[in-house]
Amino acid sequence: QLSILLPCDGSVASATLLEETDHNLFQQMDPSVSMTSSVLIGNLTQDWVESLRRWHLEYFFIPSTVVTLATLVANPVLLICIFLTRALRQETRYLLVANTLAADMLFLILNLVTLICNTVTAQISWLLCELVTALTVTSYCCAILTVTLMVVDTYAAVRWPLHYHDILPPARTHRILFGVWFLAAVYPFTLVVLMELERGPSHDNMAVCLVLISLGFIQLNHMVGIHIFFFVGALICTGLIFYCYIRLYMVTRTQGIWENRFSRARVTLLAHGLLLLLYFAPGFVFTLELFLFHRADISQDVRVWVSTVNMCVFMLLPRAFAPYLYGLRYREISDTLMQLLPQHWRLNQATVS
Repeated sequence: QLSILLPCDGSVASATLLEETDHNLFQQMDPSVSMTSSVLIGNLTQDWVESLRRWHLEYFFIPSTVVTLATLVANPVLLICIFLTRALRQETRYLLVANTLAADMLFLILNLVTLICNTVTAQISWLLCELVTALTVTSYCCAILTVTLMVVDTYAAVRWPLHYHDILPPARTHRILFGVWFLAAVYPFTLVVLMELERGPSHDNMAVCLVLISLGFIQLNHMVGIHIFFFVGALICTGLIFYCYIRLYMVTRTQGIWENRFSRARVTLLAHGLLLLLYFAPGFVFTLELFLFHRADISQDVRVWVSTVNMCVFMLLPRAFAPYLYGLRYREISDTLMQLLPQHWRLNQATVS
């Protein structure tokens, strides 16, 4: 039943109409179905805009913009440091860092554009919103997969130090990163194609374009696939990360690197663990959002609050910390950055230190 997609205070006539509309209607190529879907989308987006304005949640746009712009300044600088230095771009760990930063930049740009359009209530076509949704999911999943590979790369470097460069040469790393982008993109764009084929030609516009709303409607026909993609994928990555860290501790616990409370190993593990938590937590919150999206006993205001905070705060935190926890903590990147800075600025920094 689709009555839950209407505003909580919707009319009795609209609720009755939706109660008579079952799941199979969305699988038929019928003009009346397209009209019903258009009514559902219009009602939901209009009520979403009203909730945003009632609670003044558009002010979340200000800190989101500041954090996004600051990150979009830091990430390109680190990417330049990596790709301008031959030694860095030949190292697997730096290529993984660069791929994470690139995926984060794509995500931040799409997120900022979406926030701007939603704030000014610009009318966006349904197809364009679906494409933005697919790109956003792709960039987020690519970042998650890459940070998982960074843990695997650390485990391989410690476990097989003599054969590490033979296992992961630069050419193989490039192929792996291409495979990561392909794996992250294949399912979201497949959903876009399937939805376009099921809905047929349409000129619907949306006042609010959100990944939650797009996937919420897609979820009606592809419930199992979407939950497998997000939840099972997250569990696999989490399990792989825990396995690698546990094995790393077991291999290195007799080497004395964990005895000092502020040893480099402990600080590195703490920094990586914090960043991994920040990357994975919004994904689990988003899975909760998908679950709440179709619950009739959850008010629209709760859904709007959870979605806004997750998109404007939780999603941005790991991308704001990543340049500093993953980028500048590497001594080679810091040294390269200092070499690229003007000479008088470097002298001032040396004087202050």
